Amino acid sequence: MAGNSNAAAGDRTWPVSERVDIVDVSPRDGLQNEPVLLTTEAKVELIERLVGAGLRRIEVTAFVSPRAVPAMADSEQMLSRLPRRDGLRYSALVVNERGVERAADTQVHELNAIVVCSDTLGQRNQRMTTAEALRAWDRIAGMVRDAGRVPSVTLAAAFGCPFEGEVPEDRVVETALRAAEAGPAEISLADTIGVGAPGQVQRLLSRIREVLDPSIALRVHLHNTRNTGLANAYAAYIAGVRVFDATLGGIGGCPFAPRATGNVPTEDLAYLFERSGVATGLDIKRLTECVPWVSEQIGHEVPGLLARAGPFPP
Repeated sequence: MAGNSNAAAGDRTWPVSERVDIVDVSPRDGLQNEPVLLTTEAKVELIERLVGAGLRRIEVTAFVSPRAVPAMADSEQMLSRLPRRDGLRYSALVVNERGVERAADTQVHELNAIVVCSDTLGQRNQRMTTAEALRAWDRIAGMVRDAGRVPSVTLAAAFGCPFEGEVPEDRVVETALRAAEAGPAEISLADTIGVGAPGQVQRLLSRIREVLDPSIALRVHLHNTRNTGLANAYAAYIAGVRVFDATLGGIGGCPFAPRATGNVPTEDLAYLFERSGVATGLDIKRLTECVPWVSEQIGHEVPGLLARAGPFPP
């Protein structure tokens, strides 16, 4: 339990949070890059299974062009069928004003925009440079608030770009400060292509935390492309981050980033924190039981490991 965190943690010296929040993004980032398109019914069942395992924040869809991302073509229909309960919040991705207009007619609670930290990936992903995306984000954030929803922003390619290589840390810090001017509830740093390493993650997040308005929460969105995702998550925790994106089984990836592979697995991340004395509020056993189902739905084995080995103690 969280109350025993210090005893369970041994001799470590950094502060221990009582709890972290895991945002499952399986229905959006997990499915957007899969060749198999799930039915609306299957998506609803996926979200119901996540809710049953204790998830209370789920990114359920993206309000984007169905031509660009066919897997997200049923956003409105799917949202109308989702379970409702106190404390359960659904979020969605938007990339332009039209997406906000569509989302405003649904029951989604939070809307997340994207600003890419490198111009090349930004132009390929959104047809915008970083500066142009920041100006678009200003407009989107205002529309989201006017619609009575919570705005947040993800800084993509914060740890490296598939086309430009290293992204200077000063550029990411400056982008975060500029994005903060629009008043997001959260700023998420995304390792879009999974190139980050723990020292880099801790250093960059610590720098941003030092200069960012403390009322704005930091979140991380990590990919496990080079097998550093879980280590990076713990480095982010040490740097003060308490909100983490993940997907069931580690499915998904960015369809516009070459060779991008899956996210950090929700169940593996929950195990990491729980075994470290940090509460997640998730039922790890139920999460692992969901993994074979999602693997069957998408037609291939998923990269997550906990569902293969099983929780410990058994």
